[in-house]
Amino acid sequence: MAGNHKTSEHSCEFPVISTCEAYGRNNQTVVSDLDGTLLRGRSSFPYFALVAFEIGGPLRLLFLLLASPIAGILYYFISESGGIRVLIFATMVGMKVSDIESVARVVLPKFYSNDMHPEAWRVFSACGTRCVLTANPRVMVEPFLKEFLDADLVLGTEIDSWKGIATGLVKTPGVLVGSNKADALLKAFKDTSLPELALGYRETDNPYMKLCKESYIVPPATAEVKAVAIDKLPKPVVFHDGRLVQKPTPLKALITILWIPLGFLLACLRIAAGALPMRFAYYAIWALGVRVYIKGTPPPPPAKKSKGQTGVLFVCSHRTLLDPVFLSVALGRRIPAVTYSLSRVSEILSPIKTVRLTRDRKTDANMIKKLLEKGDLVICPEGTTCREPFLLRFSALFAELTNELVPVAMSNKMSMFYGTTARGWKGMDSFYFFMNPSPVYEVTFLEKLPYELTCASGKSSHEVANNIQRMIAASLSYECTNLTRKDKYKMLVGKDGTTDISKPKD
Repeated sequence: MAGNHKTSEHSCEFPVISTCEAYGRNNQTVVSDLDGTLLRGRSSFPYFALVAFEIGGPLRLLFLLLASPIAGILYYFISESGGIRVLIFATMVGMKVSDIESVARVVLPKFYSNDMHPEAWRVFSACGTRCVLTANPRVMVEPFLKEFLDADLVLGTEIDSWKGIATGLVKTPGVLVGSNKADALLKAFKDTSLPELALGYRETDNPYMKLCKESYIVPPATAEVKAVAIDKLPKPVVFHDGRLVQKPTPLKALITILWIPLGFLLACLRIAAGALPMRFAYYAIWALGVRVYIKGTPPPPPAKKSKGQTGVLFVCSHRTLLDPVFLSVALGRRIPAVTYSLSRVSEILSPIKTVRLTRDRKTDANMIKKLLEKGDLVICPEGTTCREPFLLRFSALFAELTNELVPVAMSNKMSMFYGTTARGWKGMDSFYFFMNPSPVYEVTFLEKLPYELTCASGKSSHEVANNIQRMIAASLSYECTNLTRKDKYKMLVGKDGTTDISKPKD
């Protein structure tokens, strides 16, 4: 596969990266390969597999998996370029180029950022101008390299297309390997001096490495070589999309394909268990492999309310659309939920009552007040889900409507599929969550907000909302941000790049 070379095949012509001094290179230019150099992993198959699955589904992933042995034979024994061409064809033929660009922007960065080689990044990040030269299709790697690693120039294989549809072929001069890499570098720097520093890992990188003043080899990453910590990269990946949780190696890709039919049937059983009385649903879904852990002290069921008394408003962090359902499971009773957006399928399947917010402040306030007069209620004031350990800004509307506030910290673990999506069909969200072999939900009840910290004591609604956000974040060891639903969808669905993290305003 692309980027897969036997460890004995790396070039010994150049010194190893550990001998490279990174200090004082602010005014220098570096050129580096990607797989096996900037990344610890030497195989690009997982990234092609992600594109295949996210755009073409299990059948396209299966097609790529069946083609990969042919690619491997070509790559190792006949033609490195030929092997990569097979991967590109099997993955991309017939796909919209815009879809490939979308996956490259919102799915791949999460996986790339988790595999950065520490030594290569130490040197690469020290240079003022950064260039990446790779055999991978440029359309796949450029968004991550430019948006998250601050690369100035990305030279990669150019894919061919017709009327916006990928043909599966590549444009002249072909796949960037061997002398093609050297030619591409010379062409890119024809009007300026060549990079002072080159990083690579294999013998076929020698042609472009010889063009630079200094060149260093990145040895094969061992188990002791840990990936660069996310907080050491220029930008964190706060928002990302896609269904697959783990990087799909060939074995994991095969397991995923074989699991999907069984997993879907299991998901249907788990969803059906929600129709049981909540006190039984907990045990039913536990028997079906879903783990629910309850921490803190859940408030007791409401006694008969006195005149003017309202129900409790459970203020939850938002991880999936199932947060209110698992809150009800934890309490052993069905609690209605107000939602910002929910697919019709999810509304039909929901075992609890859901009420859509209109995003009109006055209308929503009146609706929430009426629901609280009837009893307890759940709200997720972030307005949308976030997969990473961050909390988005809390909408402050809820704090104005009641002083009976119970913060609830929600967290979950998924081993195979994400139960959220921004680009895909949201109606499948609950199915994908329950298709995980043994998904976990943790519901932590925090202390009811004291009277002196509510709006009734003179606090502003923003102060109350931010305080609850900080309480939940501290419970989960998450970081508070000032990002919103708009920021998330601007990044994942729109054409803009990432949004910087900022602390919430009081």
